[in-house]
Amino acid sequence: MFQANVVEGVHRIEDSYTNWYLLEEDGRLTVVDAGIPGSWASLEAALAELGRSKDDIEAVVLTHAHFDHIGFAEKARRQLGVPVWVHENDVPLTRHPTQYSHERPRSYYFATQIRAMPIVASFVRARAFFPTPIKEVRRYEDGTLPVPGAPRVVFTPGHTLGHCAFHLPERDAVIAGDALVTLNPYRGTRGPQIVAGGATADSERNLASLDALVQTGATTLLPGHGEPWRDGVESAVAKARAVGAN
Repeated sequence: MFQANVVEGVHRIEDSYTNWYLLEEDGRLTVVDAGIPGSWASLEAALAELGRSKDDIEAVVLTHAHFDHIGFAEKARRQLGVPVWVHENDVPLTRHPTQYSHERPRSYYFATQIRAMPIVASFVRARAFFPTPIKEVRRYEDGTLPVPGAPRVVFTPGHTLGHCAFHLPERDAVIAGDALVTLNPYRGTRGPQIVAGGATADSERNLASLDALVQTGATTLLPGHGEPWRDGVESAVAKARAVGAN
């Protein structure tokens, strides 16, 4: 699913219930997250819709390095010669993207959460659990990244120890990744919340990190899973904290 200009100059692509984004500036592109391996075909389709080519892509930037967010990153690095940026703390995950820390057994959710079963089935059909590890990355910690769209790093650890969101001040939006989602892929529940403990390293820290999202003051929140939230980041965070760890 391709949604052009979810906010001006930011295009949303959804594959297997997972969002990734194209950030456009003067015809130059940054890929934010890289979906699942099959998202490469979605990238080609999105570029065609936009009248762009792969030559316009200058970087891939990752909010974090879980298996469903690094899908075609290595292919882009290898074939297009573009850098892949990831937070210092998540570099080990880029080499082993399925070996992530989590608070609760994943089997609990797969066995008990009926509403999540279509999501899990979609992952299985798309071979989302088997992305190619990334052989070479550029590390970031904070500041504004030197890539098209100039995303500002917002450190939001908890889901992973190096999870970051990206504030786009001129577009009044923040790409939240999995720091805060509107679809919980491990429960199948909708509305602002953090991801379930089956895929979160430290839920308490994740909830505390939401303060950093509030500080952006952004109107639109673009999550890693689920629909965009357009009623202000502060209201999304309040709802997520009301849900709590899950």
